[in-house]
Amino acid sequence: MKQSERQWQPFQLGGDVPPPVGAYSPAARAGDLVFVSGQVPRDPASGQLVGDDITSQTKQVMKNVERALGTAGATLRDVVSVVVYLANVDDWGTFNTVYKELMPSPYPTRTAVGADLRGILVEVSAVAYAPGRS
Repeated sequence: MKQSERQWQPFQLGGDVPPPVGAYSPAARAGDLVFVSGQVPRDPASGQLVGDDITSQTKQVMKNVERALGTAGATLRDVVSVVVYLANVDDWGTFNTVYKELMPSPYPTRTAVGADLRGILVEVSAVAYAPGRS
C-alpha cells in the first residue's frame, strides 16, 4: 500500500532525532485523533537512558510524549487516554504523583499495567483528540 492511499499520517520526531530503530511511527494522526507510540525514558537525540529511578524516568517519558504529540499538532491538554507500563507495579504511587504534576487536569482515562520493560522502569502511550490541527 502506498503512503498516499492511507487515511492517516505518520509523524517522525524530526530535527536532530534519529528515526526509530523499529518498524513504527512515534506519532500518527487519523482525522482528529493523534496516537502516540509507547515512549520510554531516553533522550530522543542521544538515545541515552535518562535517570535510574521512577521519578526521573517518568519526567523524561512525559517530555517524550509531549514532543511526539507536538509533531502531530496536539498537546498534553488534548490527551484523552493513556496506557502506562510499569516494570514494578509498586512504583504506581510515585508514578502517579509525578504524572499529576505534569498532566493537566481534568485527567484523561488511564490504564496501568505491569510489564517486562527490559531495563527501563516506565513506558507511556497516549491517544489525543485535536480537531483541525496538524
